[in-house]
Amino acid sequence: MTLAATELCLRAATVALLLVLAASMFADFRKVLAGRLATGFALGSAAHAVTASIGAAPVAAWHAPLIALSTGNIVVFWLFTRALFDDAFRLRRWHLLTWAAVVAFSFVNCMWIAPGGNARIAITMVNVLVLVFIALAVVQTITSWSVDLVERRRRVRVFIVAASALYGGLNALLQIAFAGSAGRAEWANTLNAAMLAGIVAAIAWAMMRVDGADLFTVPAEAVVLVKPAAAEEAADQRLVDALMRLMADERIYRQDNVTIGMLATRLKIPEYRLRRLINQRLGYRNFNVFLNNHRIEEAKAALADPTQAEVPVITIAMDAGFQSLGPFNRAFKATTGVTPTEYRRLKASAA
Repeated sequence: MTLAATELCLRAATVALLLVLAASMFADFRKVLAGRLATGFALGSAAHAVTASIGAAPVAAWHAPLIALSTGNIVVFWLFTRALFDDAFRLRRWHLLTWAAVVAFSFVNCMWIAPGGNARIAITMVNVLVLVFIALAVVQTITSWSVDLVERRRRVRVFIVAASALYGGLNALLQIAFAGSAGRAEWANTLNAAMLAGIVAAIAWAMMRVDGADLFTVPAEAVVLVKPAAAEEAADQRLVDALMRLMADERIYRQDNVTIGMLATRLKIPEYRLRRLINQRLGYRNFNVFLNNHRIEEAKAALADPTQAEVPVITIAMDAGFQSLGPFNRAFKATTGVTPTEYRRLKASAA
């Protein structure tokens, strides 16, 4: 079998697997933001599998939109990692504008910049942009690792991001290295197609080994807390009571840089056990959400207190443990549906 035929078979198999993954994600998790982004990422990866080519080659008019969507998929990948690892993440208009700008930039590159004798510059610019978003996704994964309370998600998510980032990074570097080449580098294209097929297959295998609910946030009413054996339940309840005392009596959530390791040390238990306790007994998937809920409850009490009617909102926020007003306002509205100022006004009018 020639290199070209091998490459074609690998591309076809990859596209087929990605379409199956997209259909599965959409069927099971279309109501969840991370699930919708996973579906979009799989479809964008299929477009990449169809269009990926190392070296400079003429681009047909019908081919350019697919290449542009393939390039924009790196933004979808970044947003997917954010939604997957941050249960409070929401899409904003500027996220969609960023995706549209990258797609438009890639399309202009394909149609006018590269054909105008600037192929090397065009390919390099696009792939440097790809590397930037891969770096953002990797940083997001690393910085959110410690606050993730779902053990199986902690293991699988690193594999998914590392595998995708590895392929994306190597593909971008190959593109930059061969930018401006007069002919197609057949061996490089075949290697690229083989890497993509292998990584997609590995991700599909990894995702089949975990419950989708561990990867994607499910509605609160669908969460089933784990019921342990009687002896274990009693021990867990003592730990939950001790944890709640730290929250209610010492208000440890007010301290700067509270970590799950710090709380585990105070409770004299391993960190993994505290993660499991907060996740499986209290129903939280993210440690920061657990802390912020306690902070917001304190802020709600202060905002509803007539004796604190003249206290600035930012003072109440910082007293509760928030570092600045912006995150407090967003977390408060996500929890209550109204801003802190509106909440204070509603409580005052009801008094």
